Amino acid sequence: MITARLAGTASGLELLQRMIRGELPSPPIAELLGFRLVQVESGFAVFEIEPREFHYNPIGVVHGGVAGTLLDSAMGCSIHATLPPKTAYTTLEFKVNLVRAVTKDTGLLRCEGRVVHGGKRAATAEGRLVGTDGKLYAHGSTTCMIFPLDGKGA
Repeated sequence: MITARLAGTASGLELLQRMIRGELPSPPIAELLGFRLVQVESGFAVFEIEPREFHYNPIGVVHGGVAGTLLDSAMGCSIHATLPPKTAYTTLEFKVNLVRAVTKDTGLLRCEGRVVHGGKRAATAEGRLVGTDGKLYAHGSTTCMIFPLDGKGA
């Protein structure tokens, strides 16, 4: 929760850049699923994951929730990277389209999120989960609510 406590003191972009540099810890969900933030700019964020068997569902492929989590993270962080200090966001809704199965043999996947519209109260973004060969595995969109922090964290 270190990062959440710092949300009021730095811009979203600054916080995310500090995570990449290792100055702040990754969120617990990233540790749990084994993905990492590798690039961030204002309005753009990239996560990477190497799918493993522990990501599998009962039918022998990576659970769709992994793709959903990556897309939610990349799209949300692309919005977060546009926010000034003392401002936060939360996902209101997101849609995921799974277009190709992922297995442990798929190799490194890159999930890119990009802001489509950044407003004062709401923002939208889209995301793509792609392999190193350029194949699309999933894509999605999100709407996030933007709100001021009260100084106590999110």
